[in-house]
Amino acid sequence: QVQLVESGGGLVQPGGSLRLSCAASRSISSTYTMSWYRQAPGKQRELVAAVTTSGTTNSVDSVKGRFTISRDNAKNTVYLQMNNLKPEDTAVYYCNAQHVVLRGLTYWGQGTQVTVSS
Repeated sequence: QVQLVESGGGLVQPGGSLRLSCAASRSISSTYTMSWYRQAPGKQRELVAAVTTSGTTNSVDSVKGRFTISRDNAKNTVYLQMNNLKPEDTAVYYCNAQHVVLRGLTYWGQGTQVTVSS
Protein backbone atom coordinates (compact mmCIF):
# COMPACT_ATOMS: atom_id res chain seq x y z
CA GLN A 1 0.00 0.00 0.00
CA VAL A 2 1.13 3.52 -0.82
CA GLN A 3 -0.07 6.42 1.25
CA LEU A 4 0.01 9.86 -0.29
CA VAL A 5 -0.20 13.18 1.50
CA GLU A 6 -0.63 16.45 -0.36
CA SER A 7 0.32 19.86 0.91
CA GLY A 8 0.90 23.37 -0.34
CA GLY A 9 -2.58 24.46 -1.30
CA GLY A 10 -4.15 27.70 -0.28
CA LEU A 11 -5.72 30.94 -1.39
CA VAL A 12 -3.93 32.94 -4.04
CA GLN A 13 -4.79 35.84 -6.31
CA PRO A 14 -4.89 35.46 -10.07
CA GLY A 15 -1.38 35.52 -11.45
CA GLY A 16 0.06 34.11 -8.28
CA SER A 17 1.98 30.90 -7.73
CA LEU A 18 1.80 27.84 -5.54
CA ARG A 19 3.82 24.69 -5.26
CA LEU A 20 2.02 21.53 -4.30
CA SER A 21 3.84 18.61 -2.75
CA CYS A 22 2.85 14.98 -2.54
CA ALA A 23 4.78 12.77 -0.16
CA ALA A 24 4.60 9.00 -0.61
CA SER A 25 4.94 6.64 2.30
CA ARG A 26 7.48 4.46 0.54
CA SER A 27 9.65 4.34 -2.56
CA ILE A 28 7.69 4.55 -5.80
CA SER A 29 10.39 5.61 -8.21
CA SER A 30 10.73 2.43 -10.24
CA THR A 31 7.16 1.21 -10.32
CA TYR A 32 4.69 4.08 -10.22
CA THR A 33 3.62 6.83 -12.51
CA MET A 34 2.81 9.90 -10.47
CA SER A 35 0.10 12.33 -11.42
CA TRP A 36 -1.81 15.34 -10.27
CA TYR A 37 -5.54 15.51 -10.75
CA ARG A 38 -7.99 18.20 -9.82
CA GLN A 39 -11.69 18.39 -9.20
CA ALA A 40 -13.56 21.65 -9.37
CA PRO A 41 -16.98 22.11 -7.80
CA GLY A 42 -19.65 20.37 -9.84
CA LYS A 43 -17.13 18.81 -12.19
CA GLN A 44 -15.49 15.45 -12.59
CA ARG A 45 -11.93 14.82 -11.60
CA GLU A 46 -9.51 15.55 -14.41
CA LEU A 47 -5.89 14.76 -15.05
CA VAL A 48 -3.63 17.79 -14.85
CA ALA A 49 -0.12 16.42 -15.24
CA ALA A 50 1.83 13.20 -14.97
CA VAL A 51 5.43 12.14 -14.64
CA THR A 52 6.65 8.64 -15.46
CA THR A 53 9.28 6.55 -13.74
CA SER A 54 11.80 7.75 -16.31
CA GLY A 55 10.99 11.39 -15.72
CA THR A 56 8.90 11.99 -18.81
CA THR A 57 6.20 14.55 -18.17
CA ASN A 58 2.90 15.44 -19.71
CA SER A 59 0.21 17.95 -18.93
CA VAL A 60 -3.11 19.09 -20.25
CA ASP A 61 -3.13 21.98 -22.68
CA SER A 62 -4.89 24.29 -20.28
CA VAL A 63 -1.90 24.32 -17.93
CA LYS A 64 0.99 23.99 -20.36
CA GLY A 65 3.50 26.73 -19.82
CA ARG A 66 2.12 27.45 -16.37
CA PHE A 67 2.31 24.19 -14.43
CA THR A 68 5.31 21.93 -14.06
CA ILE A 69 5.28 18.46 -12.56
CA SER A 70 8.44 16.93 -11.17
CA ARG A 71 9.51 14.17 -8.85
CA ASP A 72 12.27 13.78 -6.33
CA ASN A 73 12.79 10.06 -5.99
CA ALA A 74 15.16 10.40 -3.07
CA LYS A 75 12.40 12.10 -1.12
CA ASN A 76 9.57 9.99 -2.53
CA THR A 77 7.86 13.23 -3.40
CA VAL A 78 6.18 14.67 -6.44
CA TYR A 79 5.61 18.37 -6.98
CA LEU A 80 3.34 20.57 -8.99
CA GLN A 81 4.66 24.06 -9.52
CA MET A 82 1.77 26.28 -10.50
CA ASN A 83 2.47 29.71 -11.93
CA ASN A 84 0.20 32.38 -13.33
CA LEU A 85 -2.78 30.86 -11.63
CA LYS A 86 -6.23 31.57 -12.96
CA PRO A 87 -9.64 31.42 -11.28
CA GLU A 88 -10.48 28.37 -13.37
CA ASP A 89 -7.62 26.55 -11.66
CA THR A 90 -9.63 26.56 -8.45
CA ALA A 91 -10.14 22.97 -7.39
CA VAL A 92 -9.13 20.30 -4.97
CA TYR A 93 -5.87 18.88 -6.22
CA TYR A 94 -5.18 15.19 -5.72
CA CYS A 95 -1.98 13.25 -5.98
CA ASN A 96 -2.16 9.88 -7.71
CA ALA A 97 0.19 6.93 -7.90
CA GLN A 98 -0.44 4.20 -10.46
CA HIS A 99 1.58 1.04 -10.77
CA VAL A 100 3.10 0.84 -14.23
CA VAL A 101 2.25 -2.85 -14.67
CA LEU A 102 -0.50 -3.63 -12.20
CA ARG A 103 -2.44 -0.54 -13.01
CA GLY A 104 -5.25 -1.52 -10.72
CA LEU A 105 -2.87 -0.59 -7.94
CA THR A 106 -3.83 3.04 -7.83
CA TYR A 107 -3.58 5.28 -4.80
CA TRP A 108 -4.94 8.71 -4.04
CA GLY A 109 -4.11 11.39 -1.58
CA GLN A 110 -6.76 13.22 0.39
CA GLY A 111 -6.42 16.36 -1.66
CA THR A 112 -5.40 19.94 -1.06
CA GLN A 113 -7.57 22.94 -1.84
CA VAL A 114 -6.36 25.55 -4.29
CA THR A 115 -8.46 28.67 -4.54
CA VAL A 116 -7.62 31.39 -7.04
CA SER A 117 -9.66 34.49 -6.43
CA SER A 118 -9.31 38.24 -6.40
